Amino acid sequence: MATAAQPMPRPLLASHAAVRAAVSHSVGASARKGGRLAGDQHHPPPVAALRRGDWVKLICGASFEDAADVRNLSLVYTLAGVDCIDCAADASVVGAVNEGIDVAASIVPAVQRPWVMVSVNDDCRDLHFRKAEFDPEGCPPDCSKPCEKVCPADAISLESVMIEGKHNQSDPSCGRFEGGVITERCYGCGRCLSVCPYDRISEHRKLQALLETISGAMSYVRDPTMTAELLKRNDVDAIEIHTTGKGTDMFSTLWSSLGESINNVNLIAVSMPDVGDLTVDFMNTIYATMRSHLGYNLWQLDGRPMSGDIGRGATRETVSFAVHLSSISNRPPGFYQLAGGTNAYTVDCLKKAGLFQSTTFPGAATSGVADREQAFIGGIAYGGYARKIVGRVLRKIPAQFGHARIEDHPDYLLEALQEALSLVGPVKGYPTLPSL
Repeated sequence: MATAAQPMPRPLLASHAAVRAAVSHSVGASARKGGRLAGDQHHPPPVAALRRGDWVKLICGASFEDAADVRNLSLVYTLAGVDCIDCAADASVVGAVNEGIDVAASIVPAVQRPWVMVSVNDDCRDLHFRKAEFDPEGCPPDCSKPCEKVCPADAISLESVMIEGKHNQSDPSCGRFEGGVITERCYGCGRCLSVCPYDRISEHRKLQALLETISGAMSYVRDPTMTAELLKRNDVDAIEIHTTGKGTDMFSTLWSSLGESINNVNLIAVSMPDVGDLTVDFMNTIYATMRSHLGYNLWQLDGRPMSGDIGRGATRETVSFAVHLSSISNRPPGFYQLAGGTNAYTVDCLKKAGLFQSTTFPGAATSGVADREQAFIGGIAYGGYARKIVGRVLRKIPAQFGHARIEDHPDYLLEALQEALSLVGPVKGYPTLPSL
């Protein structure tokens, strides 16, 4: 039987030379500079980065499923030298991440392949796993559409159309809205909920499996059977489990459901909020559940979820979370990484707290499992802010190209890379990028 011809790979464009030069100047110069800790040769590159405190993770979004955007984001941030890309536990999204990584490697063959991490949740109340929902036909035709304006993901699109048979365009009653929430782009920040003047937007938490109804909103957790299958892939390296800190029973249930598949990954991360005095006891209980299957583990300190694109103040809660944990001696083993509110101000805030790439912290308690050659804060995960600064460039690509592949537009790729390097560079210690 004849098989369909496979499309030929597109040749690298000569104008990608500027992109390669930018990567060589920044990422390459940092690698050549050396300065690795003793023993780093015994660890995979992402783990060595965690030990040094210069690990950077791109958060595509635990429920963000726009594969075209995820692909382009992954391409750009791979070129910028991130150590990990975190995405929804969905096969098509994982495929988009890996496609972006592969294209980055075709442009700069020496680029380090970041680990691919899938995100799941143990509790359907987790804010990262919800979608906004409303019926646009129920919106008053003269609404100013604040939901569309406030959405950081461009996930709401409302178009005013005339009602059939009515022709007075100056009369709002002759029109109605079409469109609504673009489900795959919504990642659950919830900002539209509070700005709707008619209170018509609700939380829609239904994707796949294990449905429950809470206060009238459909909620979900990722299907552990499907997650277990994803973990068997050779292009998935890590898993992150989001937990709300409201109890460990659901975590234990999810952990048991994942079974032996958990042994296929290099890193197990737990993302959790600060729950005050109960935080460390909660973490230690979770660690006891996981420890028999652990290689490398990471604690993601989720200070102020999905707020990094708001401004300087958003990063304070995650740094405060880190300062709090640094003062407690019986915190569990593993790497620690910031998330939730992280942005261009996070490194400066960490420096002011004495926690940036530091193995010691004045006045902090010393853990019995501390590694004096390992930074207490292993790195930073960037989500909404990372997507925002590159998204500004992606939106410049003319609409006629549809779901554009950013590598086909080298000028935009270079601009997006410069934005990504401006965020990754201060953590990685890249030299300042000259104007190109």
